[in-house]
Amino acid sequence: MSETPDKPGMLAGPGEEAAGVRHWMSRNAWRFVLLFAGVLLPLAVFVALADEVHEFEAFHFDAPLLWRMHGWHGPVLDQVVVVITRLGYEWFLIPADVVIVAALLWARRWREASFAAVGFVGSALLNMSSKQFFQRDRPSLWESIAPEATYSFPSGHAMGSMTFACVAVLLAWNTRWRWPVAVAAPVFAVLVSVSRVYLGVHYPSDILAGWCAALVWVVGCYLVMFRQHRPWRRGADVPVA
Repeated sequence: MSETPDKPGMLAGPGEEAAGVRHWMSRNAWRFVLLFAGVLLPLAVFVALADEVHEFEAFHFDAPLLWRMHGWHGPVLDQVVVVITRLGYEWFLIPADVVIVAALLWARRWREASFAAVGFVGSALLNMSSKQFFQRDRPSLWESIAPEATYSFPSGHAMGSMTFACVAVLLAWNTRWRWPVAVAAPVFAVLVSVSRVYLGVHYPSDILAGWCAALVWVVGCYLVMFRQHRPWRRGADVPVA
């Protein structure tokens, strides 16, 4: 009579393999949710926006939202918004990006540091190349109090701040800072992005495209750099990363 092998590394039976698949799916279903909500859906939105911009089509919601934001202008709010938009670039965002990467390197958390660095630098390069490709002119409905000279699509402030928010939330998710970061970082990204529309230097569609591009890039990098092996594969005796 033949005996059933019970040594480690032997091929698993169909029942054990199915159980392994169910166990992995129960623990990793969130990855598919993240793939859909963080990559596929925003990618579809970005492609739709980019196609219209490439064809020089106007979005019906751009001008009305710009004029509505312009109606809120006032001396005090103008100063506040200028400060917010500066925080979304040279006054806070860029130094914060550098500090996060440096702190992770100091703590010898190499994978997290690489993820943050690739997220920040890759997002900036993707934004600059996209602006040069689409070459969309900035809004000219009124004279802005903080004019810009570069191209408009997608918004660099919106993309950079959302990249920062996504990286911060993903890095903090398994720590006690999860919820404070999950609330504060997206609020910061939204405030910075809205400030660009208020100042009249970006269309709302530029903001939406920047958010979508940031989500696709950061979440895609995260799923690649922190992916798990397939422990149910036949003959594979590989530990889960």
